[in-house]
This record gives sequence, C-alpha cells and structure tokens, in this order.
Amino acid sequence: MATKRRQAFDTKSFLARVGDGRSIGKYRKGQIIFSQGDPGDAVFYIQKGKAKLTVVSEQGKEAVIAILGTGDFVGEGCLAGQARRIATVTSMVDSVIVRLEKSAIIQVIHQEPAFSELFIAHLLGRSIRVEADLVDQLFNSSEKRLARLLLLLANFGKEEKPEPVIAKISQETLAEMVGTTRSRVSFFMNKFRKLGFINYNGSIEVNSSLLNVVLHDQPPIKN
Repeated sequence: MATKRRQAFDTKSFLARVGDGRSIGKYRKGQIIFSQGDPGDAVFYIQKGKAKLTVVSEQGKEAVIAILGTGDFVGEGCLAGQARRIATVTSMVDSVIVRLEKSAIIQVIHQEPAFSELFIAHLLGRSIRVEADLVDQLFNSSEKRLARLLLLLANFGKEEKPEPVIAKISQETLAEMVGTTRSRVSFFMNKFRKLGFINYNGSIEVNSSLLNVVLHDQPPIKN
C-alpha cells in the first residue's frame, strides 16, 4: 500500500493563521507590543507594518536601536534564555503582528525545515545588519550614516522591492539612530533635498541617487 505523502509545509500560511500557540493582533500607531522588563515568553512576527525598538537606561535616557518592518521577527532573544525583555517594541504605523508562544515556535523550528530556513535567514540577516551598523558607526561620517539609514528604511539593497516612501519618522528618532544631533540631521536632510536625493514634506521619499552619498569615497575591500 502506498504511503500517504505529507503535505508540504507552507510557512506564509502558517504565519497568517491563528492556531496552537499562535495569535494575531492589530496594533495602532504608537501602541506597545511589549515593554522592556516584560517576561520573554514569545516571539513576534510583523505580518504588516513597522515597529521600533527602544531601550531606556537606568538614568532614563531613551535610544532607538532598530526599526523593523514587514517580514521581520522580534523578541527571539527568549529562545536563547533571555528571561526578560531588554527593549520596548512600539508600532510606528497601524500594524498586524503575529505572536508565537515560545513553546510553539520551538516546536515548529524542530519539525519544519522550511520554517527553520526562514528563521535562520532572519537571524543571519540581523547579525549582518548589526555588524554593518557597528562598522558604520566606527568609520563613517554622520552624513553617510544618515544616508545609509534612509536607504535601509526604504528597503534599498534588500531582495524585496524598495519602498521609497518612508512612514513619517521624526528627526529626533533619526538623530538617535545615527548618533548625532537633531540639528545635524536637519542640515543633512535639507542638503539631500536640495540635491534631489530625497523629497521631504512630512513623509520622506528616498531616491536611488542617495546611494551616491554612501558610495562616494568608499574604501576598497582588500582580499
């Protein structure tokens, strides 16, 4: 008797449906998804929207450390023994977020290679981004760092199609992420606009010509 073939696992469908250990929530702009100090008991997947990660020091200083978008996971530190959240995640626009309980995501990672590949790709991408951010902070000017951040927010250089129009984001937030002052960000944004690299009127529209700022005088990499 022929054995019944196992149906191929559909990762997109899995992340789009409510099920055991999975729930889907709608978050308004400015709504907190989880807070620094909360128990680390789940991983979240951004089905639609954008979210920012912020950290508050013991002295009360807040810093934006990342902005995530559609297709990103967040909160995966709980899988590596992180009992408490080390950052706060807040929705930047109306978003749809999938919550996967820790036990549920561990189970699917063990049982479904297709999901494991997706999740590992996410982790590797995040690691590469952190390394690139560190190099950026160490060696590039604040002008180049701002240009790179705007390109990343617009998805330039990623596999998916660029989204040139960035959801409204304050100059204070950009300054925190770049590691400079708001006045410097304002100066560079006006410069980029005059040169035609961006259109800036509340929302930010990024043109591919902004790549020139990042690539100009880029040191060659020796083999």
